[in-house]
Parts: sequence; structure tokens; C-alpha cells
Amino acid sequence: METIDTLKADIKKLSSQAVQAKLDLHDLAEDLPTDWQRIPEVAQKTFTLYQQLGEARKNLAALGG
Repeated sequence: METIDTLKADIKKLSSQAVQAKLDLHDLAEDLPTDWQRIPEVAQKTFTLYQQLGEARKNLAALGG
């Protein structure tokens, strides 16, 4: 089982990655129609990171952190 400190570190890392993915998706959208083929890839990455971040936050809350 993960400790509260480990989860907090994971959340910080995931949060940073999720924000970067969000910015990448935003940049891709601004540059449309260039690279429109990358939309599913970038969107899936962003979705997955935010999903992982949500789960990590839920696990932290369950541990009382």
C-alpha cells in the first residue's frame, strides 16, 4: 500500500504531466488544421493522465491525506 507521502509525490508528478498534456492539446487545437491527425493521440494521452490524477487524488483522500 502506498504511503501518503508517496501518493503526494505521485500526484505532484501527475499534475505536472497533465498540465503539460493539456497545453499540448490546446496548442494542437490552435494550429488546426495542421497536424489534425494527432488529435486522437494527444487527446488520449491527456485523458489518461487526468484519469490517473483523479484516481491518485481519490486514493489520497481514502488514506486521509
